[in-house]
Amino acid sequence: MSAVIPFTKMHGIGNDCVIVDARERAIDLGVADLRHIADRHRGVGCDQIVVLAASVNGDAKLEFFNSDGSGAQACGNATRCCGLYLRDQGLPQSLLLESDAGMLAIEVESAERIRVEMPSPRLLWHEIPLARACDTLEVPIGHENFPDPVAVNMGNPHLVFFVDDADAVAIDRLGPALEIHALLPERGNIGFANLISADTIRLRVFERGSGQTLACGSGACAALVAAVRRRLVDDHALMVLDGGELEIAWPGEGPVVMTGPAAYACEGQLALPETSGDR
Repeated sequence: MSAVIPFTKMHGIGNDCVIVDARERAIDLGVADLRHIADRHRGVGCDQIVVLAASVNGDAKLEFFNSDGSGAQACGNATRCCGLYLRDQGLPQSLLLESDAGMLAIEVESAERIRVEMPSPRLLWHEIPLARACDTLEVPIGHENFPDPVAVNMGNPHLVFFVDDADAVAIDRLGPALEIHALLPERGNIGFANLISADTIRLRVFERGSGQTLACGSGACAALVAAVRRRLVDDHALMVLDGGELEIAWPGEGPVVMTGPAAYACEGQLALPETSGDR
């Protein structure tokens, strides 16, 4: 008999996630289950799946998965969604959530303004990780005459390319090749950014394991860190993504602060197909 799981679908400026609440009863999801949930034709459809589990050290634990079933350590938009969901489930508006990237402090002012303290960025080549030692401010990719990107780990690996016009980049073609570049042994999220003004950045992201998305919270954080390190902006910027806008701030050390909205899409129950040895 197939398993039936309750779910809540939400999105942060178009980056959609399916939340499976397993705080009170464990729910075992295999790779085939995760892919089925994320399937936009046969399942619910989403960029990421988040399993909420009980936490000893925080209000809940977040377990992130990409749409291809692979694990992810961080997802900024899904984190904001979980903050709003948990507050609406009766938890306080100030939350501390456990993740593989560390403890995340969240303040839910309203559905339109949710503030998350994302992890401190890791900037050394072996922390990204890259396959060999190099300057993470100028990673020698040498791909199609693109400028060398900045590497940042925001709980997951990111390469940020600063280009003249992010909208002109063929991200659907370049993203899959760069995601699996030889310098990225754990694959990576690939961002293309251009400066609009001294405090506004246009950004498009191809996400590891999910493909091009309307928004990427950790990618927006990585792009701001990269811009600060390149001295393109001061310590904050408005990030303009395909699905909307995020406010990102980083003073040069410590956590990256992300502020943005979250919204509900739908909720229901999903029957998972029979699998063998996968669940």
